[in-house]
Amino acid sequence: MGAGHSHSHTDDVEPTPQTLAARKKANWILAAILIPLTLLTLAAMAFMWPSGSKEGITLASPYAAAPGVTFDTGKIQRVVVGSCSDAQAGGDAAAQGTPGSGTTPQPPNEGSQCTFAYTEPDKGGNPVKVVINPDIAKSHGVKPGDNIRYLNLSKVQGADGQGAPAYVFVDFVRTLPIIFLAVLYAVVVIAVARWRGLRALIGLVGAYVVLVSFMLPGLVEGKPPLLLALVGSTVIMIGVLYFAHGFSARTSTALLGTMFGLAITALLAAWATDAANLAGVGSHDAATLTNMSDNISISGIILCGLIISGLGVLNDVTITQSSAVWELWELAPETSARQLFTSAMRIGRDHIASTVYTIAFAYAGAALPILILVMLYERPLGDALTSAELSEEVIRTLVGSVGLVLAVPVTTLIAVLVVKATGIKGGAVKGGESAGIEPDWVGSDGGGSGWSESDGIAPDGFAADEFEPDGAGAGPATRRGRRAALRG
Repeated sequence: MGAGHSHSHTDDVEPTPQTLAARKKANWILAAILIPLTLLTLAAMAFMWPSGSKEGITLASPYAAAPGVTFDTGKIQRVVVGSCSDAQAGGDAAAQGTPGSGTTPQPPNEGSQCTFAYTEPDKGGNPVKVVINPDIAKSHGVKPGDNIRYLNLSKVQGADGQGAPAYVFVDFVRTLPIIFLAVLYAVVVIAVARWRGLRALIGLVGAYVVLVSFMLPGLVEGKPPLLLALVGSTVIMIGVLYFAHGFSARTSTALLGTMFGLAITALLAAWATDAANLAGVGSHDAATLTNMSDNISISGIILCGLIISGLGVLNDVTITQSSAVWELWELAPETSARQLFTSAMRIGRDHIASTVYTIAFAYAGAALPILILVMLYERPLGDALTSAELSEEVIRTLVGSVGLVLAVPVTTLIAVLVVKATGIKGGAVKGGESAGIEPDWVGSDGGGSGWSESDGIAPDGFAADEFEPDGAGAGPATRRGRRAALRG
């Protein structure tokens, strides 16, 4: 390197023939595996696509009002506690009961106290006196300013004031808080992850479209739950991974690892559902579904849920592990396959430990009311964990964790094999004049450093005597050239 010799670069550096060949080879290897699997999955999805028919379903919706009864909304002005006998609606109103509930409100006991919320209807008019359910009044309570949804029984024909309430609390209106949190979440994700975050959010919407249009109707129609969950989950992962992370060798590697993890999870879930006799009979919602149709299998729904519940964490570990292998290889391309696998697995073990905690605590948080009851009943721990109330959560945690843990080494192995199969060795990707191009000092944003030897400082803070623009060493320029080999 002479004192007056300087190197420059162009804004757009063309990939070397070695880079293009490596990129094509990696993509062809993965495409040969993934394209047939994707076509098979899409064919199975088309074959199993639900008809959308609801024949044979007996549906008594609690949200369907009887003639003359409406669901109204309003804002609470003030809250009072008084005698329950003050709530009057009429005899036929009492006979109607709560729509879909199958129950008839009874006149309140003399001397009992009820909570009333004077509520201004959103549709206008004078405030109405809404009786608040005792469980809501005791557990959460209501306060002025709350937006609520209530049952309006005042217009039911034949109302003659025999003690049934005219306005009954149904639920809180949560539209604004949920919209605020959703917008905040989207803003934070996009601000931090930028375009990739936006693509991830759009991919999440697509995933829910598959869930709502394919998997849920399929379960209602009695499609095979194991196959339904596998096909639907695979389609979701194909779309989410490629849409969020782009078409690249590392994304394809992560997808293969995810498919393996899904297969293991599905097999374990199928065995566990049968071996542990997960019937879901302790759930009110499950009992409601069972009475709706003979085609609905509660155990099948539980099986499908076991597979779906681990998708997010599985996607997380596989894409991270695939990226780790590529980054390690770019830093030291001369590393042997065994050393590369060992190094990447050190990262994977840390990730496994943290994600296992994530799964366990997520399910524990969702089951807190049950856990508190178990504690108060002072049941033996073994009996509690194997009870109908907790066994489903325990098995979901264990099944998801096993699939997650096994996906890490498999994804790592696939990534190492693909990296080594490209044939790129240390120093194979050259910069400089001898390769017919300028040195690849272009960062991820496509800009250059404009460095020359006379500056005394190399790009990325490397000293000039440690940086070889001709690509002979393992400096940043060489690493960037190799990075281009398998990215994209």
